[in-house]
Amino acid sequence: MTTQDRHETEKLLTPAEVAALFRVDPKTVTRWAKAGKLTSIRTLGGHRRYRESEVRGLLGGN
Repeated sequence: MTTQDRHETEKLLTPAEVAALFRVDPKTVTRWAKAGKLTSIRTLGGHRRYRESEVRGLLGGN
């Protein structure tokens, strides 16, 4: 499995899901993405989604 295949099959989280994990407001998650602290992926509708592995890594202190 290539890196691209892994990214295509990886679970994506909504801003609300990420916010719940960090116990912050969803707008804070959006600010983090704009500041480059968190990588966001845009859906076709323009909504932000976040890679679960990256979020879990940040939660673990990596």
